[in-house]
Amino acid sequence: MATEWNYVVTAHKSTAVSRSCVGNFTAPHHLNLIVAKCTRIEIYLLTPQGLQLMFDVPLYGTIATLELFRSHSEAQDFLFIGMERYRYCILYWDGRQLLTRSGGDASHFGGRPTDNGQIGIIDLHHRLIGLHLYDGLFKVIPFDNQGQLKEPLNIRLQELLLLDIKFLYGCEIPTVAVLYQDNKDARHVRTYEIALEAKEFVEGSWSQNNLDNGARLLVPVPLGGVIIIGEDTIVHWSSTTFKSLSINQAIIGAVGRVDPDGSRYLYGDNTGSLHLLVITQERGRVTDLKTHYMGETSIASTISYLDSGLVYIGSQFGDSQLIKLNNQADASGSFVEILEQYMNIGPIVDLCVVDLERQGQGQVITCSGAHKDGSIRAIRNGIVITNQASVQVQGIKGLWSLKTSLNDQYDTFLVVTFINEARFLAMNKENELAETDIEGFDSETQTLVCGSAIHNQLIQVTANSVILVSSTSRDLLDQWFAPTGFSINVAAANASQVLLATGGFHLVYLEITNSKLVEVKHIELEHDISCLDINSVGENPQSSSLAAVGMWKDISVRIFSLPGLQLNWKEKFAEVVPRSVLLCTIEEVSYLFCGLGDGHLFSFVLNISKCELSARRRFSLGTQPISLCKFSSHNRTHVFAASDRPTLIYSSDKKLLYSYVNLKEMSHVCPFNTAVSPERSLPLVLCTIAIAKEAELSVGAINDFRKLHIHTIPLDEQARRICYQEQSRTLAFCSFRDKDIHTESETHFVRLLDHQTFGFLSTHTLDTFEWGCSIVSCSFSDDENSYYCVGTAYVLPMENEPTKGRILVFLVENGKLQLIAEKETKGAVYSLNAFNGKLLAAINQQIRLYKWVQRDDRSHELQSECSYHSDVLPMYTQTRGDFIVVGDIMRSLSLLVYKHDEGLIEYKARDFNTSWISAVEMLDDDIYIGADNCCNLFTVRESETHVGRLDVIGEYHLGDLVNRLQHGSLVKHHTRSLVGKYPTAIFGTISGAIGVIASIPSNLHMILEKLQSILAKSIKSVGNLSHAEWRSFYNVRRTSVARNFMDGDLIELFLKLSPSHKLAVAMAMGVDVDKLCLLVEELADLH
Repeated sequence: MATEWNYVVTAHKSTAVSRSCVGNFTAPHHLNLIVAKCTRIEIYLLTPQGLQLMFDVPLYGTIATLELFRSHSEAQDFLFIGMERYRYCILYWDGRQLLTRSGGDASHFGGRPTDNGQIGIIDLHHRLIGLHLYDGLFKVIPFDNQGQLKEPLNIRLQELLLLDIKFLYGCEIPTVAVLYQDNKDARHVRTYEIALEAKEFVEGSWSQNNLDNGARLLVPVPLGGVIIIGEDTIVHWSSTTFKSLSINQAIIGAVGRVDPDGSRYLYGDNTGSLHLLVITQERGRVTDLKTHYMGETSIASTISYLDSGLVYIGSQFGDSQLIKLNNQADASGSFVEILEQYMNIGPIVDLCVVDLERQGQGQVITCSGAHKDGSIRAIRNGIVITNQASVQVQGIKGLWSLKTSLNDQYDTFLVVTFINEARFLAMNKENELAETDIEGFDSETQTLVCGSAIHNQLIQVTANSVILVSSTSRDLLDQWFAPTGFSINVAAANASQVLLATGGFHLVYLEITNSKLVEVKHIELEHDISCLDINSVGENPQSSSLAAVGMWKDISVRIFSLPGLQLNWKEKFAEVVPRSVLLCTIEEVSYLFCGLGDGHLFSFVLNISKCELSARRRFSLGTQPISLCKFSSHNRTHVFAASDRPTLIYSSDKKLLYSYVNLKEMSHVCPFNTAVSPERSLPLVLCTIAIAKEAELSVGAINDFRKLHIHTIPLDEQARRICYQEQSRTLAFCSFRDKDIHTESETHFVRLLDHQTFGFLSTHTLDTFEWGCSIVSCSFSDDENSYYCVGTAYVLPMENEPTKGRILVFLVENGKLQLIAEKETKGAVYSLNAFNGKLLAAINQQIRLYKWVQRDDRSHELQSECSYHSDVLPMYTQTRGDFIVVGDIMRSLSLLVYKHDEGLIEYKARDFNTSWISAVEMLDDDIYIGADNCCNLFTVRESETHVGRLDVIGEYHLGDLVNRLQHGSLVKHHTRSLVGKYPTAIFGTISGAIGVIASIPSNLHMILEKLQSILAKSIKSVGNLSHAEWRSFYNVRRTSVARNFMDGDLIELFLKLSPSHKLAVAMAMGVDVDKLCLLVEELADLH
């Protein structure tokens, strides 16, 4: 059940790039690229290998402007950042950390925020900063002689509809060019000198009226003057010259300078075409403009030329790219070579949360991108293993990979054991895995453990003996036999040690020397042993000073010291026997993992010097016994837990992360990297592993250890709405393709996808001028079929608002969309919901309910049952039981109720605040959440004191526009998991972020509220920005303190603090530091 307290956290960071700049920020000899992504900046270093990410810096603000500049006395650049909520700061790098030089507040009481986006510019001679934040107002922030900022001052602008403003080169007095539109929609440009003493603009000598109607950008040119970018023309204009160049009609969204003298510029348009503008000049005068097509990229939002033909294309609509401009065109006529792509799933226009694999774990399927960069993205929490090869084999009981020498980079052998034999595989001359012989090994009995040992030796443990052979000659060197009358039940080995458990409760410790096995210690325990491990966790990677021993009868795990086998620690479990134990060190932290027979995994932090276990934590991986295996990749250690829900365990910032893999039940796994494995041939492959399933042996490649894996289905068009249908196991979405020279309008489609392959199954093309606005999978009363219902609108050029639409009802038959029925509507069908065996539609100003009626010929049709006249424009609806929540374009949220007996929809309550709603969801029967166009989240419920009113009970500024809210989770929760008790909703934003909202109980909210307050004070913010101010609810009418929402992004920063800092925070909280860590880790498991 939802509560009024909510925990908000980012599961996937923003990926859409809005700004970028290039300069020498981290050192005078460093060439840095700085990228703005909503509320974060990323700082890259250009290296011979490409762009290397140095820092990912979160900010308490949404970035509006980003500029690098350098004072005359400095050797490296400063970074100016302006925020959407009018804060600004100047940052610099001191060689160790990011510091704030200065900052301030540029807000103006009573000002009307500009509709065309904030503009921040810096005088090219570094005398002042200019900000256009409000219509009719230009804020100037001068620099003093030491490069520090002085008090801002305001200058009135007579041009109210300003499109762009730029400082000009070569002016003794700071001078700006202003591009604006008059009240007759004509566009003009004029110049002004800035008189700081008089706080006014002085009209300059340049002006040009009646420009291209699509003129939108100004680019100052070091040669003098300014380039005016339009849709049909590019113009260079100065006091002495005027040159114009006609171009193919396009909307140019980004321009980047190539040469310091301004003789060449790159520009990108809304079709993804990249062009080079060349300015020729003689004696300082521009004589000609020419443009050259370079190739196709993502639709550029920002272009930054780096060096030697390398260019960064930042995109809000598709993947950002690092490209190289070649001197020669390829066969298609393109000079563009894409070197790297940086995934962007923004803008997320719509999403659905579905369990495609029916394993209790949600995937988020998004409509992402825009125009030709549109795509469907399938986002799942887990790691993908790509199958490289497989063979059908029954009854595998164990797997081990062997190296000829411990120093070898690649594995030589793969040992596969069965109930009564072992087989040995190796790569042959044809680079195929073929059976071979290891003469000294016993191939006629089950192998318990096998491994590589020191001195180029191999070790095998069977039920009868321990065998030592040479890895080069494969001859037997030594053999240790189990005591008479006893067999070896369990064994563990590393490069120089063997630990055995035999019948009679015996524990035997052997050491491996050159050609010899030496028995060192033998003790008798009081119970049978279930599992063993002696992986190295100390300084010596080839031996261990500790052994982990799992016990059957007393259901415990014990820590013994080696070589003496002294008992140092005993940890008991409740009911289930440990079946696999593993010691390992990950990111300099030593752990003991213990897998139980019921699919639960326990982790402990191991203090090696004291032989103590702490930070006990349980995680449910499945229902079957767990087999643990350690492996390394690129100098990082990871753990694989094989079971009915295979899981990869890895660490980030010394926090353990658990990610499910895309494979179903597996019994055994081991690392297996060969000289011809993908890890060698494909740099993107991190490691390869051998996997044993019930009837299959396979080799798989792990490409990425990202917690969220994203699969991209490119569309070359823009998807708008999407939903999933369980009955047909398909996805359907509405999309459109931009108009071209052959069509008079955009072409809209309804498309059907296979739920596994995401391949296209069927397409229905809508009428000319008909747009797909909404889609839902719906089942009707007295009809066993599930249908896709699509709401449309006819968007005619002569109409301000659609007056006609349709509801189309499709049935999926044999993988095809079959149109079963259609219903004409008097307006756009903005929203559709399945509702008590009927269909609820938001049509212009009405909420209308349709029932599914059978005709005489046994066909069906939609028939209107009742309607409710809503407020301005109901764009979003959500239902729960008989209740309907409506999100209006201006009138916030309303609550309606359907009366079955009367067959009526009635008004129940509404929020009387004015909000432009962008998404809505019902957290439960009583609490509803909305997102608005000012990037806020808020919750409401029915007032207990005022009839007909929804009271706002929670407010929070997210800083990103939410387009969709939906119940669901990215992780698989279990009944005994703490976070499984918290209902969650997923949201997607315009910047490509995916977030989780969890309803939390009052006692947890009180703890987190105190923790958040302490962290906000103890963690120094970048730019000296206030966390409380940043998260406060904000729109043009009011600002109020955030309430009943917790900032999970800030709270989870606790896990990245140093141990001393964590301890200080815990002491301020008055709680145990380990318990606090455990609590925050549990919350982090929400995503």
